[in-house]
Amino acid sequence: MQIQVPCPNIQATQSLACSISKIAKQGDIFLLYGTLGVGKSVFARAFIQNLTDAKEVPSPTFTLLQSYTAPDFEIYHFDLYRLKNAEEIWELNIEEALYTGVSLIEWPEKMGPYIPRDVFKISVVSSSDNVRLFNIEVNSEEKQMRLKKILPQKE
Repeated sequence: MQIQVPCPNIQATQSLACSISKIAKQGDIFLLYGTLGVGKSVFARAFIQNLTDAKEVPSPTFTLLQSYTAPDFEIYHFDLYRLKNAEEIWELNIEEALYTGVSLIEWPEKMGPYIPRDVFKISVVSSSDNVRLFNIEVNSEEKQMRLKKILPQKE
């Protein structure tokens, strides 16, 4: 199932992230694809702030990982932009994060062959009128059911 959600401004992106954060549960992985400046970090920041009491959510561009405590799980925010090769993800203790928390991963293509399969794949593109288009794709029936609860159906 794939759903496309247009976000004409930052507030719409934040609102979408907050809606999606409400269906997150332990073990969920959100892969955030898109070019520099397209809104991946805005989405991740709103998602995290909606579930935690974090006032500031800096982009983990230099640290590669920031974690936050939510009521039901730990949120791991990865920014893999600076990785030189896919094997470096193991140095970030990513395996534990993928199983025990909720992971938001910017630049997941840097994971190469280690990209998990049962994920929320979110690809962000900017249209000609500067609207951000969030293409959200899931394969499992369970994730489809959760998405259908919060997003309009345009398949």
